[in-house]
Amino acid sequence: MDYNLTLMTPPAAEPVSLPVARAHLRLDTNDDDAYVNSLIIAAREYCETYQNRAYITQTWEMALPSFPLRTITIPKGRLQTIEQIFYKNAAGIVTTLIPEIDYVVSHRGILGRVCPPFGKAFPYEHLYPLDPVVVRFMCGYGDTSETVPARVKQAMLLLIGHWYENRMAVSELRTGEISFAVAALLSQEKIVMV
Repeated sequence: MDYNLTLMTPPAAEPVSLPVARAHLRLDTNDDDAYVNSLIIAAREYCETYQNRAYITQTWEMALPSFPLRTITIPKGRLQTIEQIFYKNAAGIVTTLIPEIDYVVSHRGILGRVCPPFGKAFPYEHLYPLDPVVVRFMCGYGDTSETVPARVKQAMLLLIGHWYENRMAVSELRTGEISFAVAALLSQEKIVMV
C-alpha cells in the first residue's frame, strides 16, 4: 500500500524523563540538561522509527492515492482511535466518512485496520490526483511514560548513554555491541510492513 505519513501532533511527553536519563548517565549537575534532552528526543525518534511504533500518544495523517479494495492498514502501532477519514474528488469537493456507517475499525492485532461495513464498499469515484484519501489517527501506548514497555525505555537509555559518551560521528571504539543490544530490545515488537 502506497502512502505518505505526516505527524500532526507530537507526543506531549517523552518515554524517558530528564531525571531518569540524568541518573542513568550519573550526572550530578544540570549543566548538560539541554544536550541530554536532545538525546532523549533523538533516542525516542530512533526507536520509534526502528519499531514503526508510536510510544506516547501522537496524531498522524496517512494520505493514500486511492481507497483500497477492502482494508486500510494503519502503518503505526498501537492504534488508539481513528479521528477522521476524508477524501477529495476530482472536482475538489471534500467528503468526510461517517464511522460505523461508512467504515468500521479493528484494534485487534499489532496494526489497526479500517474497512467498510459488511455489504458496503469504500466510495468509488474519480479522485483528486494527489493524496485524495486522508486517514487521521491517534496512536501510542498512552499519554504517560508508565504505559511504554520497559525494554523500550532501556533501549533508549542505552542509546542516550552511548551518544553522550561518544559525541563524534566516528570513534575508534567498537559500537556493534550497543547496536546489538538496542536491536535485541526493540526487535521483539518491531512492526514490519509487507
